[in-house]
This record gives sequence, structure tokens and C-alpha cells, in this order.
Amino acid sequence: MVVPDGYKNTYLIYLLNEYIGKSTIIFTRTCAHAQRTALLARILGFSAIPLHGQLSQAQRLGALNKFKSGEKSILVATDVAARGLDIPSVDLVINYDIPTDSKAYIHRVGRTARAGRSGKSVSLVTQYDLELILRIEKVIEKKLPKDTPNKNEILALHNSVDRATAEAVTKVKEFHNRRKK
Repeated sequence: MVVPDGYKNTYLIYLLNEYIGKSTIIFTRTCAHAQRTALLARILGFSAIPLHGQLSQAQRLGALNKFKSGEKSILVATDVAARGLDIPSVDLVINYDIPTDSKAYIHRVGRTARAGRSGKSVSLVTQYDLELILRIEKVIEKKLPKDTPNKNEILALHNSVDRATAEAVTKVKEFHNRRKK
């Protein structure tokens, strides 16, 4: 899905609304993005939990168990969750950030449609990601199909998503400031 720069969060929330109640993994490039994106989703009423390398082992296992049990329907993760974890049923994988490594892309999208089940993968592609997508297409020897959703529907969400994003950024900063004291 080609996304105008500055609208990535709006497109993400649009997708979460479209697939509400589905088991979803959102992949981000950094721990900070995973934390902020999970918070954004929670502020907007989605059942999301982060999973990344800056969490303790107990926190990671807790997040994974909440996702696997269905207590949380959205897992926002770095590539720490791209391979090696037993997550049997994932309906949707969203590449919020396009991975710089083509193999990571393959592992990420391989989290869905396992063991004969169906699943879907959506990558949010900005103008800055085109080179990465071309590299991935070359490695997988396949042109990725483009999805063009209703832009008016997405733009209608933009103001509320922007406010929630600002709130999420503020909360993350407050958390880090408290930790430093």
C-alpha cells in the first residue's frame, strides 16, 4: 500500500479498523517505534501490546502469551518476532516499516497463512521505501500487488490519529524522563 509521507499512522489505523478482531502482527524497525505504535493503537481503543528487545524476558513472554491467548489481538513487534516464535494463528501481518533486509521480509510475512490457513500481509510503503521494496521483489522474484484503499475514508481519520500520535509521543517521553530520574 503506497502511503503519502506523514500519513503512515493514519493508514495503519485504517487497516486496523478494516481487520478489527483479527489476529495481527505489526512489524516496526525499532523498539521505540514498536512502543509508540502499540501506545497509539491502545489510545485509539485497539487491544495492542509491544514486543521488542528492550523488554525483559518476562515482559516479552508475557506479551507473547497475551497475544497467543487472544487477550491482545495486536502484537506490535520488531524483528525479534519475525522468526523462532511459535505463533500458530496470525490473520494479518502489517509491515509498518519496510525491513532493510529482504530475508527479514520473508520471515515477517511467513508469520501468517501457516499450516494451510489463510492470511494477508500489507506493507506501508512511503516514497523513501521504494528502493527497499524493489530489492525485496528481486529476491522473492515476484512483483508485489498494490492495494489502493479509499483515500477519503483514510483522510477522515487523519485528525484524530494525529492527536492520538501526539499523545503517544508525549507519554513515551514522560516515561523515559521518569526512568532517568
